[in-house]
Amino acid sequence: MLAEKAETSEDAVLGGRLVLRQPLRGHRVGHDAILLAAAAVAASGDHAVDLGSGVGGAGLAMARRIQGLNVTLVEIDPALAALAAGNAQRNGLSDRVRAVHLDVVSSTADFIAAGLAPGSAACVLMNPPFNVAQQPSPDRARRTAHAATDETLQQWLRPAMRLLRGDGVVTLIWRADGLADVLAALNKDFGAITVLPVHPKPGAAAIRVLVRATKASRAPLALLPGFLLADADGKPTAAAEAVLRKGEALSLTGN
Repeated sequence: MLAEKAETSEDAVLGGRLVLRQPLRGHRVGHDAILLAAAAVAASGDHAVDLGSGVGGAGLAMARRIQGLNVTLVEIDPALAALAAGNAQRNGLSDRVRAVHLDVVSSTADFIAAGLAPGSAACVLMNPPFNVAQQPSPDRARRTAHAATDETLQQWLRPAMRLLRGDGVVTLIWRADGLADVLAALNKDFGAITVLPVHPKPGAAAIRVLVRATKASRAPLALLPGFLLADADGKPTAAAEAVLRKGEALSLTGN
């Protein structure tokens, strides 16, 4: 326990609405996880699956926002999965949120053994590794969390497709310059694709895209006006504050 505390920190996110214990090194919960949680849709009583959950930032933020939502956090790193389980308990959400140690590329049988049957989820959210590193990080945890390959999107979307019920929705966050890859990966099995570009400030190119898509839908793509994290003076916008600190939902309906 003392060693664990020495290697981790306890951090407040969502304006203190969540407290997360996470490693001091490697991937740490940031804006991406909170934006992803805010963009994902589900209702009370639904089951959501957070693939590659890390310490549970996105899935727990979604559970905090949507009362009665059940969430499974899926994480390949056993240490992070253990931290995710502890974070669910730390935030009083362990009655609705559980963490499982599982690789997203595991077999259907492995998912079923972990209590994740095909068609069991209304929502899958994911923040896959999306950076193509010129020089891979020597830190294994950081490398696993950030480094992508040409197969990453397909490898993550296959279990999402399998887990989702007939009208289920996948929500993901990705590099803005990789949007074409996201659309190509979604094209076969998903429709009603909605894209929200995320910009650091006015006049700056988007750095992220939030993408939501519905299983087996044939509805057309919608490209929404961009979401600004900060104004021209570098101050967080009211919309960003509402999502990142107040835990409000991020609409991807175009309204």
